[in-house]
Amino acid sequence: MLSRIAESMFWIGRYVERAEDTARILDVQTQLMLEDSGIDEATTCRSLLSVMGVEDEDGAARLGSVDLAQTLDLLCYDPSSPVSIASAFGAARESARRARETLSVPMWEAINTTYRAIPSGHFHAQRPPAIFQWVRERAALVNGTADATMTRDEGWHFLMLGRCVERADMTSRMVATAAMSGGIGAPWTTTLRACGAYEAFLRTYRGLETERGAAEFLLLDRLFPRSVVFALNRSEQCVQNLEASGQRAGFQNEAQRLLGRMRAELEYRSLSDLMDDLPAQMERLQRTCAQATEAVTRRYFAGSEALVWHGIQG
Repeated sequence: MLSRIAESMFWIGRYVERAEDTARILDVQTQLMLEDSGIDEATTCRSLLSVMGVEDEDGAARLGSVDLAQTLDLLCYDPSSPVSIASAFGAARESARRARETLSVPMWEAINTTYRAIPSGHFHAQRPPAIFQWVRERAALVNGTADATMTRDEGWHFLMLGRCVERADMTSRMVATAAMSGGIGAPWTTTLRACGAYEAFLRTYRGLETERGAAEFLLLDRLFPRSVVFALNRSEQCVQNLEASGQRAGFQNEAQRLLGRMRAELEYRSLSDLMDDLPAQMERLQRTCAQATEAVTRRYFAGSEALVWHGIQG
């Protein structure tokens, strides 16, 4: 497969997943602010900007006075903001355009139609919570169309690799935010809802809600598709399928080594140890995702430069 096509498929997976997860986070947080008058708007907005890795270019004063409208513009509507949903859909469409000859017609139409809502003004005209529901539905349409129409070849594996790396990164950001909340409100319930995991968590733990149980489910559950371990495991499988070298010992692929080591350290480490220093462990996981992306870029995408998230701001 041409490196240009491989890179495009990888970033389609990442950008669509990024848009969906950003919508999930914003949906839950905005609903909480509407329902609970005791929640401080500025603090919540700063937390949202932090979890998305937004750097304050104009100094601390700007973030100190941030409100919900500014946050929504930065994280949702503004196409020029690199962390916005609009920007993610635009980048996904550009990646799809570069790989147009390898995409199925229904998948190209799903991505292109989604993007066209931004320059037409339809995207910006929608307000919360309708806009977040629309984003989730469009992401589900793109992902479902890919599942139904793509051959399980190298392009598929690059798409899934991008999706799973992004999902592990984003879940780690939400877990870190819950751990750093200091017990204000119900952070773990909020995080479970943002991940679409609340009902599955209740069924798994028979209705017993604890911080330890929520962290365990989001980090270590082997069956829930948005858990970190599940996403890392699928990422490993994708890289292994791309290699198919039959090597009997060690790893030639640096991305596979990084993802596998991180997955093993999470899976075989005691939950108590993880809980003792959860924000730092999630920061480490985000760095691993960035390093794995760089390793994939060096190995498969000739002449390209990896595009990565910023870390959570302390």
